[in-house]
Amino acid sequence: MGRRGRSKERTPEYFTVDVERLDQEGRGIAHLDGKVVFIQGALPGERVTYERLRSKSSFDIGRTSAVLTQSWARVAPRCPKFGFGPGSCGGCTMQHIEPNAQVAFKERILMDTLWHIGKVKPENVLPPIRGPFWNYRHRARLTVRDVAKKGGVLVGFHEKASSYVCDMHACPILTQNVSDMIDPLRELISVLDMRQRMPQIEVAVGGDGRTALVFRHLDPVSPEDMEKLLAFGRAHGADIWLQPKGPETAHAVNPEDEKKLGLELTEFGVRIAFKPTDFTQVNHALNETMVGRAVRLLGLEPDHKVADFFCGLGNFTLPLARCSQRVIGIEGSEGLVARARQGAAENGLAEKTTFRARNLFTWSEQDWEELWQTMGGIDRVLIDPPREGALALARVLAATEKHPARVVYVSCNPATLARDCAILQHEGGWHIRAAGIMNMFPHTGHVESIAVLEPGPKPEKLDEEAERIEARIAAQHEDNVKMTLTDGSEG
Repeated sequence: MGRRGRSKERTPEYFTVDVERLDQEGRGIAHLDGKVVFIQGALPGERVTYERLRSKSSFDIGRTSAVLTQSWARVAPRCPKFGFGPGSCGGCTMQHIEPNAQVAFKERILMDTLWHIGKVKPENVLPPIRGPFWNYRHRARLTVRDVAKKGGVLVGFHEKASSYVCDMHACPILTQNVSDMIDPLRELISVLDMRQRMPQIEVAVGGDGRTALVFRHLDPVSPEDMEKLLAFGRAHGADIWLQPKGPETAHAVNPEDEKKLGLELTEFGVRIAFKPTDFTQVNHALNETMVGRAVRLLGLEPDHKVADFFCGLGNFTLPLARCSQRVIGIEGSEGLVARARQGAAENGLAEKTTFRARNLFTWSEQDWEELWQTMGGIDRVLIDPPREGALALARVLAATEKHPARVVYVSCNPATLARDCAILQHEGGWHIRAAGIMNMFPHTGHVESIAVLEPGPKPEKLDEEAERIEARIAAQHEDNVKMTLTDGSEG
């Protein structure tokens, strides 16, 4: 039975509550009869009526049906497909919040998560990093479906909590040229012989605006379809790539396009070549600011030796090499390590960098000892893990007596950051000197953050230390909120 058929089986239930704060997914949090309620589309300080969508023993999930008392932060969404009901796009969750207010809310989410999960509080709150609020997304995976009931081919993001594809014609968070391509892509695929066998298009835009479209195809591409794809590329200024199987099979139809995508880090004179299926930060402007902040927070000197964990293509490794004596980048993928070496050579940094492929989720004290000996000591560490965090590495750094003088931890998941910082502080005596957010994904609930840690004795009285730090955080957070909400700039 379809989605709409299921909705008719139950009688809607509505409740009225006062919203207290936001959760990490951008939902309002309230309480009703002693149970936590997560409410889509509700904001802190609002009184709302919500429809219950799901009920569990310890929590409910609901969707706002009426706003009785409106928050100062509520605004009209820019995108007509934004919403929380059937048919709304799943790409954004916060377009109903004033963009600068999103930053303030995310900062509060980070601090709450650090305390509630890790019982840790940074001694200082870093001013938030912001970039452009719109047209910031340089990478995306667009789903393709040929749906006769909706008039033909759809190209876009999934609807919220659904496998259906949103019937969208533009997208204000994609770069403008990609947003402008959505309708032409729908028209293109509708005339391909293989329109039923092309499930997705990977989009990547380089720092100079160069754009690649990777068409995932389940059957061989006919000569007629190939000509249509290439003609589309010529008309819209896009390189055409094909992907017959996994990401490793992606290739440019014209081989000369293979190395033309690049990410620029102008402050450090670095260009990182990448393929459209590689992991790179989606927000180029904010990425460049983030890298600069991370390098400065490490406090590098020319004679320092640095370890960059989860280094990928060298987004941090190569800039770090500009400012230090030697850097080792460690990454789990042999392929990424090989290409990071190539990137170092292309930027004239081969002699200052070393790269290794290691499983960092099983990192041990023996691995750390070997690395320490190989490098002749390690002065600074940069950690930039995936959402799973860096649990094994945190345990090693908490246990070893051979530790760097400073660690900068870049996180895309506040929960695993809190867990790892808790291990470092409570088991290893590390201090969280500072932490702050970076608004990498405006209009979504995604919270990117950065923390600075230094080794030191464990605080003997955690409660008193927490109270002292909490007072400082509260004052700094208020300052950041005032700065954020009075600064209307978008970058």
